Amino acid sequence: MNDRYADFLYYGLWLILPISALAARRIPMKDSFKMALAWVAIFGLLFVLVVLWQQAFGAGAGLRGFFGG
Repeated sequence: MNDRYADFLYYGLWLILPISALAARRIPMKDSFKMALAWVAIFGLLFVLVVLWQQAFGAGAGLRGFFGG
């Protein structure tokens, strides 16, 4: 089995878990979409704050070479 295919299958199965939980609760699609956007906004804001913190204090300097930056 190809590693790329295995990764796709693994992440697909992990996405089924929260989707099935929301479907079981029968939350309206409009409310589910609002919740999904709220979570994307929360994680996006946290990501931006971590990147800014790393740039301000140079904490990510060791990782830049590792990630090719």
